[in-house]
Amino acid sequence: MDSNPSSPVDETTIRRRRSDGVAPPTAKDYLNPDYWNQRFSEEEHYEWFKGYSHFRDLLLKHLLPNHSVLEIGCGNSQLCEELYRDGFKNLTCIDLSAVAVDRMQKKLSAIGVDGIKVLEADMLDLPFANESFNVVIEKGTMDVLFVDSGDPWNPRPSTVDKVMAMLEGVHKVLKPDGMFISISFGQPHFRRRLFESPGFTWSVNWNTFGDGFHYFFYTLKKGERPSDYKASGQISDMHSLSLFHEELEDEDYIFRTAVEELNT
Repeated sequence: MDSNPSSPVDETTIRRRRSDGVAPPTAKDYLNPDYWNQRFSEEEHYEWFKGYSHFRDLLLKHLLPNHSVLEIGCGNSQLCEELYRDGFKNLTCIDLSAVAVDRMQKKLSAIGVDGIKVLEADMLDLPFANESFNVVIEKGTMDVLFVDSGDPWNPRPSTVDKVMAMLEGVHKVLKPDGMFISISFGQPHFRRRLFESPGFTWSVNWNTFGDGFHYFFYTLKKGERPSDYKASGQISDMHSLSLFHEELEDEDYIFRTAVEELNT
């Protein structure tokens, strides 16, 4: 790989990631459940948008030991394991893939972790009662809904419908003072319009993490949107994706660039 940090990921890296059967041939395949089932049947572990240690300090500011926590789209991430080790015992993970759920259940059992519920469920139709959780977390899961969104300034109605179904479900299952945490590539000028839709009572704030390229750490606090609400955030200088690619995991880069190409 070129040692120049301003150069894009080389084609060898992209071909290798795709040829090993992990990264799909096209970004649209990320929307195919069969792709994920096949991938999870073969892949032991992958962390989208960095591992827990990179955003742990940001996350722990918003969690208490007695909080009930829902992770949406757990896949084969270790996020719930890491939270469990940090003392959080009331954890629920969901994924649409039956393969991911089965493998996660077996893995947790094998390492002696019996306090995490792992369920097969659709993030667009959450199977939980109103006000069930103190905190809902998603890391890269919502980004998949934008794979074929078209113009990011004016996403397709079908994309907006799916995103709103997810957000409405999250808002419903949060307790009155609960918090939704979204870890995303999506920049605030794209995400705020959805997060701040009428009907939601949450405030919207964000931080960034990562050296060079920034991942966004959104915190949406239910019940705290004043009538004259204006979102505030903390953002360092923006950089185009072609810069600082070595800060990204290989497939994070491929996912982001493939989606941008698909939607242009």
